[in-house]
Amino acid sequence: MTSTPRTYTIAVLPGDGIGLEVTPPALRCLEAAAARFGFALAFRHFAWASCAYYLAHGDMLPDDWKAQLQACDAIFFGAVGDPARVPDHVSLWGSLLRFRREFDQFVNLRPCRLMPGVPSPLAHRAPGSIDFFTVRENTEGEYSSIGGKIFEGTPRETVIQNTVFTRTGVDRVVRYAFELARSRPAKKLTSATKSNGISITMPYWDERVAAIAQEYPDVALEKFHIDILCAHFVQRPHTFDVVVGSNLFGDILSDLGPACTGTIGIAPAPDIAGKGIANPVGMIWAGQMMLDHLGEKEAAAAVLKAIEKVLGEGKETQQQGDGNLLTPDMGGKGTTEGLGRAIESAIIGI
Repeated sequence: MTSTPRTYTIAVLPGDGIGLEVTPPALRCLEAAAARFGFALAFRHFAWASCAYYLAHGDMLPDDWKAQLQACDAIFFGAVGDPARVPDHVSLWGSLLRFRREFDQFVNLRPCRLMPGVPSPLAHRAPGSIDFFTVRENTEGEYSSIGGKIFEGTPRETVIQNTVFTRTGVDRVVRYAFELARSRPAKKLTSATKSNGISITMPYWDERVAAIAQEYPDVALEKFHIDILCAHFVQRPHTFDVVVGSNLFGDILSDLGPACTGTIGIAPAPDIAGKGIANPVGMIWAGQMMLDHLGEKEAAAAVLKAIEKVLGEGKETQQQGDGNLLTPDMGGKGTTEGLGRAIESAIIGI
């Protein structure tokens, strides 16, 4: 009797600009992994959550957007934003931030990994020597929508935006970070704080981290103020394993960490939209993390291995005078399509 393969329904929202270009190769890589490891992916494609949709309909999302997404197992979201036509606060708060808040997506997980073939801006760093995660609280903290303006347009104009920390919000993201640290060989967690300057919310953050640490005696805990922590990311990134921070601090660190590994460069840039040269690795890597989240650990590991294999080989051929695989952001002359196909083939061959 033939068993029914595991099937996952994925909402696909390519969004704007290069999101439309890097999503197709990423989907092909996901399909290759599914075929290789015996499960199925059912893609549901949506044109909304884009500035083009906003300009046509006056809103980023249709009225029934939540019901449509709730019917899926995961959301695969490309890139949102076209500031020349739609202000960023309209496009972002009208789509991505609504997803985060209404689906209570409280963890923003960002890998910081020095890949083969991707040179770090930091000297004397070998592939694999930097390998950590930043865990960012994703639904409250400094990015609340509580506040307002008074006396607008006068010398007394006043603007207030409140920071909101709840025990539920802090505890769950900190506990997630401890669990992630426990699952990794180093078993080490770093907490980002600023309790010497922010005298109410940050001491509370520190208190909750210390309390939850009692549940994880096998995980080493350290904490740094955000300013010196940023310096340490540059000076000694190899010493970190899992780093947890509030919404603002996590936002800063989740860009700084990948920048230290050179991999923020594999996140596509909007100014090259339409040229067919956007780097698809960031989107493929996001798909790899989605597979891991869905429980397809073996497939996720294969996709990451394929990315590393192709990037390493691309750098070798580039050094030999053939730069037609890697995209221009990595010093090559390759295309979105070509690099995506290479990773797809590597997944099939693993």
